[in-house]
Amino acid sequence: MASSRRQEIDTLVAEVEREFRETAGSTGISAPDARLVDALRRVPRDAFVPDDSARFAWENRALPIGHDQTISQPFVVALMTQLLELNPQSRVLEIGTGSGYQAALLAELAQEVFSVEVVPELARAAAERLQRLGYRNVRVRAGDGRRGWPEAAPFDAVIVTAGAESIPPALIEQLKEGGRLVIPVDSRWFGQDLTLVTRGTDGTVHRRSILAVIFVPLVGGDGGALAPES
Repeated sequence: MASSRRQEIDTLVAEVEREFRETAGSTGISAPDARLVDALRRVPRDAFVPDDSARFAWENRALPIGHDQTISQPFVVALMTQLLELNPQSRVLEIGTGSGYQAALLAELAQEVFSVEVVPELARAAAERLQRLGYRNVRVRAGDGRRGWPEAAPFDAVIVTAGAESIPPALIEQLKEGGRLVIPVDSRWFGQDLTLVTRGTDGTVHRRSILAVIFVPLVGGDGGALAPES
């Protein structure tokens, strides 16, 4: 790795760790765990942004990826991932593949990742990109993420990378008992509340507001056509 790129990654990780400390009063998490930090270093964020944004890839900010979509700020990506409490045996459902960056990070930490993207062109490009980068434990589908991926359920964790008016019932139904769902839910004000939903072993559902965030809206699609799988 070139020294300049290593320095950019070091700077990004330091900024992510600083934001964890500064938001700990709201999130209850003062630092990302070591596995997550290692994954942040390994996943080449510059491979998941358009060429004209590549020089900004290692900055701690969201970037446009076309089709009115974005690749999220690395701190937010890291926080949402940390909230899932993944282990190497976890099966994860992601709603909102985008460029595939979040899916790649999940793939570093979990056994299987199932990702649904409403924009077919983004789903196709993300699947091909993830395959090219060697992420064989990710499957990508183009379709309406609010329906989840029922035939692959249940999941240990579900992550939604778009702002929802409310929590889609199908996503809770597809969550295992003891599982965790992280989703931005529209607030009464501007943006969303990043919300953690947990499903108890008795089937009860609990939710907790974590942090104010801003995401593009969660929209529906026309079904479940499969993109090329990686």
